[in-house]
Amino acid sequence: MRIGIVGAGWLGGSVGRAWVRSGHEVMFSSRHPERLRSEIRNLGALASAGTVAEAAAFGPVVLVATPYAALPDIGPEHAAALAGKVVLDATNPWGGEPLQADVERDGVAITSARLLPGTRLVRVFSAVDASDVEASSLGRGRKLGVPLAGDDADAVETAARLVRDAGCEPLVVGGLASARSFQRHGPGFRANTDYAKLRRILGLTESA
Repeated sequence: MRIGIVGAGWLGGSVGRAWVRSGHEVMFSSRHPERLRSEIRNLGALASAGTVAEAAAFGPVVLVATPYAALPDIGPEHAAALAGKVVLDATNPWGGEPLQADVERDGVAITSARLLPGTRLVRVFSAVDASDVEASSLGRGRKLGVPLAGDDADAVETAARLVRDAGCEPLVVGGLASARSFQRHGPGFRANTDYAKLRRILGLTESA
């Protein structure tokens, strides 16, 4: 699969490297792609670096791992490139932002979907630390449980597959509204634990 990463910092870089190791073709992007090229050179031919616009247009799946405050610009600037794509939202607001009132009222996932209209948004990789993703992808210790939520069933299935391809175990929590349970201050935020314990933390039954 061809996957673009918008925001190839600590988290985006860790997830992207895991995907490359799984055989996916990944374009990493940032405001300074020339710096990224030297950083990803050892990943081989499946990894490339480009601008945000190039990553948004690269493939059918785009991981967004930027600061949350960037979303109001990313949405309109790259609307055509992102339209209809599976967008994996790993962003997190940290308070004191202009969007904080919207986040508190509607939740992060619903707010993100509004800021990235026309996309098939799945909230994923937002509640885990990059170091835990990398350890899990390399088989160090227990396999990391990763919560995800989305309203588009096919997009959620794609996201779950990519969580597995990153060496982690996906836990589908429900629709976008349910992502409150693993946003900041929710019980699943930065739980950084295995699938079974994550289910217990989130109060999910086996039939959920």
